[in-house]
Amino acid sequence: MAWALEQSGVAPLLARLLAARGVSDAAELDESVAHLLPPAGPHGLKGLPEAARLLADTIHSGGRLVIVADYDCDGATACAVMLRGLCLLGARSDQVGYVVPDRAVHGYGLTPTIVDLALEQQPALLVTVDNGIASLAGVAHARAHGLKVLVTDHHLPALVDGAVVVPEADAIVNPNQPGCTFSSKSLAGVGVAFYVLLGLRAELRSRGALPNPEPRLDGLLDLVALGTVADVVKLDANNRRLVAQGLKRMRSGRAQPGVMALFSASKRDASKAQGFDLGFALGPRINAAGRLADMTLGIETLTTDDPERALELATQLDAINRERREIESGMREMAEARLDSLVAALEGALPPAVALFDADFHEGVVGIVASRIKDRVHRPTFVFARGADGQLKGSGRSIPGFHLRDALDLVAKREPELLAKFGGHAMAAGATLAVDDMNRFALALARVAEEWLNDQDLTRTLRHDGALPAEAATPETARLLDAQVWGQGFEPPVFCNRFELISQRLVGEKHLKLRLRHAGRLVDAIWFNHIDMLPEQVTLAYRLSLDEWQGQQRIQYIIEAAQA
Repeated sequence: MAWALEQSGVAPLLARLLAARGVSDAAELDESVAHLLPPAGPHGLKGLPEAARLLADTIHSGGRLVIVADYDCDGATACAVMLRGLCLLGARSDQVGYVVPDRAVHGYGLTPTIVDLALEQQPALLVTVDNGIASLAGVAHARAHGLKVLVTDHHLPALVDGAVVVPEADAIVNPNQPGCTFSSKSLAGVGVAFYVLLGLRAELRSRGALPNPEPRLDGLLDLVALGTVADVVKLDANNRRLVAQGLKRMRSGRAQPGVMALFSASKRDASKAQGFDLGFALGPRINAAGRLADMTLGIETLTTDDPERALELATQLDAINRERREIESGMREMAEARLDSLVAALEGALPPAVALFDADFHEGVVGIVASRIKDRVHRPTFVFARGADGQLKGSGRSIPGFHLRDALDLVAKREPELLAKFGGHAMAAGATLAVDDMNRFALALARVAEEWLNDQDLTRTLRHDGALPAEAATPETARLLDAQVWGQGFEPPVFCNRFELISQRLVGEKHLKLRLRHAGRLVDAIWFNHIDMLPEQVTLAYRLSLDEWQGQQRIQYIIEAAQA
């Protein structure tokens, strides 16, 4: 595969890296919008024609459309895409509104309570984004009130008595619903929303009802890119194209005012935007609103056309994110203390799955802390906090080989009435249960993990791309790699070489700064959040990074792992 890519003009090092990630044809590297998977046709999205007609009819009749969003970055960007896109395609601004749940009050998805909140806006049509596929009761409640419901989502459907059940909505667009042959099952919620707008535009075109000039929807791709990366969905070829197009808009200064303001608030350079910026700077600031405040703040940031207002809102989000980091830091220390107590009780052994709860845990950051603990111990991990209703609200993160949503389904079968509700993906899921049932849940989850995982599954491994020749460690190589879209399921390159350690010191009290020699060349490196000193001869796994200082660019290695 690498040879074929080289013959197509791909640089040899990049060809090797891409081939290792399953790219066999240079056509997969074409990032143009024209190469996106078609929304309709024999392998289009199931339910899209019905959804397009439903939206077109409602716009034409003057009925009110209310978007039901989710309180994470994918949900916020999907809401913004739908709001902006519907207005581009002819809906009046006063014809379109939205509601978004409060994480602590309403819970996730289209619940009957959220339907009641939406009813205050007198909608004719409810449109869910990034939720709804498992909202059986919410959809039924909306239909009972005479509302039409369009579900757009990417999550897995609900399981009832072991069978897949979808809500009785007027239309459903979800690549993961039964019978959908759309080949990209990894679309984020915002990606599904974008495709629904493509379908609506085609329907309006067939009716001769498009505004003149015909609206372009590619102006929404910066939002699609942000939500896609932030939701950590697999970056298959189609998602990479969506993200690449969005990054191009950001780099050229053509992104929404709110996106540009988020770059400014996070002190990132939009002209050099990469997926890393979206996943670790912009996305967390939007997510912070849903974790600690109200996601309407995030949605307003992404929908305002006033750059000054956008910067004001982005600055608020930045302050909330700093608060989130402080809460997370303290909660992670508490969670690690709980984990240490658990290990001590098991005489030094780690259970095959971990479930933690403390009365002082904050519901808004349980998912982040679960991810941190999972990374530390390489075990499927759930972290619970007490919700406003007194029940425990938990968020889980998993490891390869352990499908978390399926594991919860098995727990529910074995322990009837243990889980008040649950849902999610293979790698991330949520669950609600009574406070008194915490230990029962931990034991049940550990039992499933013991059956499904072996010692190899529970051993952390780091896949790398082999050695990088010393002469290839150049700014030009780093720029070549930075120009690609890397992320979940299409991991950024990690190289592995043997080095002589020249010097090492701590910076910022928690990062290890290194000076290394490789094949006679000296290079700087840093290992973030690592304080243990290294031996004089060491094998390091690392990523290439460009470090800019006083206008000069030089290579710096970002260390991922070490072996003496």
